[in-house]
Amino acid sequence: MDIIYFDNSATTRVSKAALDAAERALRCDWGNPSSVHGKGIEAERLVSAARAGIVKALGVKNPRSGRLIFTGSGTEADNLAISGSIYGKKYRFRPRIVTTDSEHPAVTNTVNFAEAHGFEVIRLSTKGGIIDDEELYSALTPETVLVSVMRVNNETGAVYDVGKIFSLAKQRCPEAVTHCDAVQGFLKLNCAPSKLNADLVTVSGHKIGAPKGIGALWCSEELIFHKRLKPVIFGGGQEDGLRSGTENVCGIAGMGAAAEERAQNMSSDRETVTALRERLISALPDGVSVNQPLGEYLQNIVSLHVPGIKSEVLVRHMSANGVCISAGSACHQGKPSHVIAALKLPKKVSGGVIRLSFGPETDKGDIDACADALRRHHDTRMPML
Repeated sequence: MDIIYFDNSATTRVSKAALDAAERALRCDWGNPSSVHGKGIEAERLVSAARAGIVKALGVKNPRSGRLIFTGSGTEADNLAISGSIYGKKYRFRPRIVTTDSEHPAVTNTVNFAEAHGFEVIRLSTKGGIIDDEELYSALTPETVLVSVMRVNNETGAVYDVGKIFSLAKQRCPEAVTHCDAVQGFLKLNCAPSKLNADLVTVSGHKIGAPKGIGALWCSEELIFHKRLKPVIFGGGQEDGLRSGTENVCGIAGMGAAAEERAQNMSSDRETVTALRERLISALPDGVSVNQPLGEYLQNIVSLHVPGIKSEVLVRHMSANGVCISAGSACHQGKPSHVIAALKLPKKVSGGVIRLSFGPETDKGDIDACADALRRHHDTRMPML
């Protein structure tokens, strides 16, 4: 049975360019980048070249304006951004973190930990996929030390105006650090730190066609110069002392190759995905509706609700017919999604939400097969709990 894949927001297939680059690194550039002999120098050159390529793909015009720190994942990069920026300073007041109620668990659980240790956390509502300006304005007080807002919601595709949010944050609380989890938005729309007014930007390899186990955090030169980002992993002092541990050279090489490839095809990918989304929506069975955000949204992610069928049941049905979809973020591991709860959908609707996410390999045939599978199983009703 041919597999039709609609779960690219969870992970993408490794591209040929990334696979070739990673394999070359494993076969030829297998030295330790910290070693000063020939094999180590070769590995370091490979890491440096990949770093420069990813920085360019991120839209950074001046590489000297900051530093790209390689991590083991996007989750680790989020943890470094949040914990590394809030625990490195003593406060004479109760420090405040401003975020949203629909962030990825990597952000949500990190700020939950901070809250349990004395920080005040304000979670902005994202009802309908938008952030209220007045609520944001009220939340940005002088006690705010961190503002963390994702670029694209990984379950609904909602795009948040991070540039506007962070610009206001810099006006209202100049000392606050601004962090954007751009894992879902990277190489799908503009995530340049200067565009976002972001001090810290998280990206991940396996969302763009690179191997799993590699992520990165862009950190502004200002934070580095003033030592406002502290490591959360200690050891040999790699990555300018901000992320110790021998670098994953093959993963870095793969991420560099994937980023270069995606950057070249970014415009054409967007046009293709827009047409595929329209084709899917027009082919949906009666009663299946799109949970479309009220504001801007990314075309690659389509959140649907299927009345009368529990989402996990439908996911299994579709999988049995060779169509891979999800009920939301893979990081929820079967737990109810706080993102769907934040949309404030009716209870009878929220239990039947599924997510389809497109990738570069998705074509019209995949769309038609998915719509047909949905149509066949649309009448397989199962009462909601």
